[in-house]
Amino acid sequence: MPRLFTALEIPRDAALSLSLLRGGLPGARWIDVESYHLTLRFIGDVEGHVADEIANALDRVRRPSFSLTLSGVGAFGSKKPHSIYAGVMPSPELNALQAEIERICQRLGLPADPRKFVPHVTLARLRHASPLDIAGYLSARGNFATLPFKVNRFVLMSSRDSVGGGPYIVEEAWPLAGGDTRRQVEHAGNAHHASRIMR
Repeated sequence: MPRLFTALEIPRDAALSLSLLRGGLPGARWIDVESYHLTLRFIGDVEGHVADEIANALDRVRRPSFSLTLSGVGAFGSKKPHSIYAGVMPSPELNALQAEIERICQRLGLPADPRKFVPHVTLARLRHASPLDIAGYLSARGNFATLPFKVNRFVLMSSRDSVGGGPYIVEEAWPLAGGDTRRQVEHAGNAHHASRIMR
């Protein structure tokens, strides 16, 4: 069973900006550029019928499209940093979308996510990186920001068991109102299976 999560995709221009942050930190394993995403709600390994229930419930989300700007870099794991990420400028629309998905998941019986939602794009996983090197890397890139980009849809992604999580597959996509849905068509082949979500 694939591991499921809802996410926002990172468009090509923003991904290109993020890719320029790669390198310059010994002990970092950099995420593939095509795997960049912003996780909204981690769902995990669930039975097929539960995955279908989640997909059916997400059909009812009605939210407007909005703009998002990636800004700043940071590290997770204060005593022993384990990953480097790009942050996100505050966005009430993003928080509202995430909160609605969280409510849907809880209504379907999934346990509440114990962690506070911190929107981010993971750039690298760290292994044996020196705190001094990490601090130097972060301070040198503290003024990082992308141009704003439009979020036109959110997706249900799956990942296979592998080092670093990827590759990620878009299982289903939901447009946001007022967004350009032409990109929706690109993934249409992935979206509907005999049952909604791939087993």
